[in-house]
Amino acid sequence: MWNDFWLCFVPLFFAVDAVGVLPMFISLTEGFQKQEVRQVIVQSLLTAVIVSVAFVFLGQSIFDYLGITTSDFMIAGGVVLFIISLRDILNSEKKQRKVDLGSLGAVPIGVPLIVGPAVLTTSLLLLAQYGYVLLLTSLLVNILIACLVFYFSLPLNKLLGKAGSKTISKIFALIIAALAVMMIRKGITSIPW
Repeated sequence: MWNDFWLCFVPLFFAVDAVGVLPMFISLTEGFQKQEVRQVIVQSLLTAVIVSVAFVFLGQSIFDYLGITTSDFMIAGGVVLFIISLRDILNSEKKQRKVDLGSLGAVPIGVPLIVGPAVLTTSLLLLAQYGYVLLLTSLLVNILIACLVFYFSLPLNKLLGKAGSKTISKIFALIIAALAVMMIRKGITSIPW
């Protein structure tokens, strides 16, 4: 049971990449009061949970309706994850977007920074292997970890420094690339020839 939890938790941990998103979170909330930062974190937590849980429950039904198999999704998801990770490895900064202060926690922090394409793709792929309970537990724990990282953003940023955050983000991106290759390989080998 614990082994399965960790096998489900770890890919999502790297897909969320809270430490890699930390510099962007700090820049987006720069100049905010502590209470405003807390409101942004709560809004991002709620948004990330609602979007990810809805996708876990509705995503498979949509795929069934469209006739997409698990093998198809593993291959497509692996390709998407590989492109995302390659982009993150090659780009020096995650893009910062101009946002409305009232929706900052929802967009872009909740979605797509915490729950983006990598998390959604990884979630559906893990669902087929580990089921709803392990996936939802792993997903919620990872979202909570991201929010805790954001809550302690200033001390963490001082500890890691800009170079440390970037280095950890690049390592996470490389691990996601390796997971993507594994998904593509498993997708191809699971096709009923």
